[in-house]
Amino acid sequence: MSINLESCFHFSQLAYPSLKASKVGSIVFMSSVAGFVSIQNISVYAATKGAMNQLTKNLACEWAKDNVRINCVSHWVYLLGFKKFVLYCERKNPIQKHNLNPSSTIKIEPMKRVGEIEEVSSLVAFLCLPAAS
Repeated sequence: MSINLESCFHFSQLAYPSLKASKVGSIVFMSSVAGFVSIQNISVYAATKGAMNQLTKNLACEWAKDNVRINCVSHWVYLLGFKKFVLYCERKNPIQKHNLNPSSTIKIEPMKRVGEIEEVSSLVAFLCLPAAS
């Protein structure tokens, strides 16, 4: 909770005065598709990401009058994150057989591949630009 949600809330509250003064402020939170869909073994993680998505919507409405934009990127499976997720599941429940591997995930992906970090970073950079307003 403190990493995924509370840190975003406290950071945004601390940054708000400077963002408001700049008249072109922007915050981009990093969420997850887990905040929208049900996935086994990550209920608390998913709840924090769902709350982050709602925080994004509310702050965007509240701070728009000050030209402060709030966005949230809700990514799905990226190769680095996928490996961490599998390790997390194995640590949480080492007895349960986890059928998690990139090939099983690729089957449900429209593009038939997992993403790369660079694909998200370029989106975040764009959302921070005034042109994204």
